[in-house]
Amino acid sequence: MIWVVLTVVAVLVVGGFAALATGRFGYDPMAEPTTSQGAPYLSEEFGSADISAVRFDTALRGYRMDQVDAVLERLQARIAELESPGSHDLHR
Repeated sequence: MIWVVLTVVAVLVVGGFAALATGRFGYDPMAEPTTSQGAPYLSEEFGSADISAVRFDTALRGYRMDQVDAVLERLQARIAELESPGSHDLHR
């Protein structure tokens, strides 16, 4: 009797994997992301102050926030330097 139960379970497991592999179930490991805020894009004429307003959604396999923050800080400082009066050295 136990062999019948094990055989039925094995058939169900194999059938489930086959259904997943052929796409018969609605499982999607890369589902569309959800956002909690507007798009974090900058306008064409952005300034250094606009960079500090950029916010990103967090994700399971997203970027490390400390690295993104560090790069944005450097970008903001460089743009502020270029925007400052008397800054004529644009090609560094």
